[in-house]
Amino acid sequence: MFDTIKLENGVSIVMEQMSSVRSVALGIFIKNGSTNETNKNNGISHFIEHMLFKGTHKRTSKDIAEEMDNIGGQLNAFTSKEYTCYYARVLDTHIDTAIDVLTDMLFNSKFDDIDIEKESKVILEEISMYEDSPDDIIFTKLQKEIWKDSSLGYGILGTKENVSNFKRQDFFDYMNEKYVGENIVIAIAGSFDKEKILCNIKEKMMHMPKGKPSLEANNKYIYTPSRTKIYKDIEQLHLAIVFDGISIKDKYNYSMSLLNTIIGGGMSSILFQKVREEHGLAYSIYSYNNSYVNNGLFNIYVALNKSQLQKTISIIYEEINNLKNNKITKEQIEKTKEQLKSNYIMGLESTSNRMSSIGRSKILIDKIKTPDEIIQEVDLIKKEDIDYLIDKVFNMDKMSISLVGKVDDIKIENL
Repeated sequence: MFDTIKLENGVSIVMEQMSSVRSVALGIFIKNGSTNETNKNNGISHFIEHMLFKGTHKRTSKDIAEEMDNIGGQLNAFTSKEYTCYYARVLDTHIDTAIDVLTDMLFNSKFDDIDIEKESKVILEEISMYEDSPDDIIFTKLQKEIWKDSSLGYGILGTKENVSNFKRQDFFDYMNEKYVGENIVIAIAGSFDKEKILCNIKEKMMHMPKGKPSLEANNKYIYTPSRTKIYKDIEQLHLAIVFDGISIKDKYNYSMSLLNTIIGGGMSSILFQKVREEHGLAYSIYSYNNSYVNNGLFNIYVALNKSQLQKTISIIYEEINNLKNNKITKEQIEKTKEQLKSNYIMGLESTSNRMSSIGRSKILIDKIKTPDEIIQEVDLIKKEDIDYLIDKVFNMDKMSISLVGKVDDIKIENL
């Protein structure tokens, strides 16, 4: 069971005790990501994430790394479109150290000018790395076109121009607005003394100002069907086919996970079996969902030889039309339910997965379901639910396509 507590300054604490383990994972979730940014400061959320590891008034960046290494702990962070998370995983005997390090980073990071200059170079290299990665850039470029004129289309890393020009005061001004109690969830999962850890966190977080909650993620953004191509002198051609999906709040959210599993979520999926196993057209083919607070995308990705593009697309279209015309049998749905439940239950054995799940649910939709409730949701999926999603999602008039590779002679509008 979960314990949820809200402090007077708006900080929420979510705790799940797991008696069968000796580790504990703790994450500080900030309801702030690239959707909270503007065109002028796009990338600042991710830059702040980097800077919190560059040293505080009592710890250098090396001290932070060594202190966690010395206790065998893991320390990391990530920025998404809708939130940022700083997290640690340690043995239960070292949880106080993890809390002290994370809160020190949160409250006391120095943001020295020389560190900002050095880290901007690191992030510029990170941007270049992603631009060199066709399976990353293909979706980044397409999402920018799909979510035209909205912050949901912004890249998380930001632009090279912005990253090169951020100043120390820019970070402080932004954090004073976004890094406030109403935007913070602390999630803990694993082995811990509830009263002791709660007392520790309250003491560390009591000085956090309440502030105003971030509401940008609550917006409903307009999906615009788009077609893009990017020339890169590489051997393989990379293909993305994207449809307007559903949000994480949608009542069909678990049904969408099941449908994805059937279509392209594993080695037994329709697309993997047809495109790779039966026809040998591609090494890599899969599908996945992007679910945001009020929007979503269903994505199909293929890496293939350019000469096989038309045949591959024809097979994918044929399988989509077959789904729309013939739907999916009850037997297939029941088998996939067991696969979905097994994957979920096995994931519960990780304290990091549990911490991430409860923290993300709380920060984005302010609701957490127990494992039993989630299993029940999967069990209640009906054939009619899957039929509805097939008709809703696979609207060919709202399909988007992106290509990366030697694409000069490909007319993407004809695909």
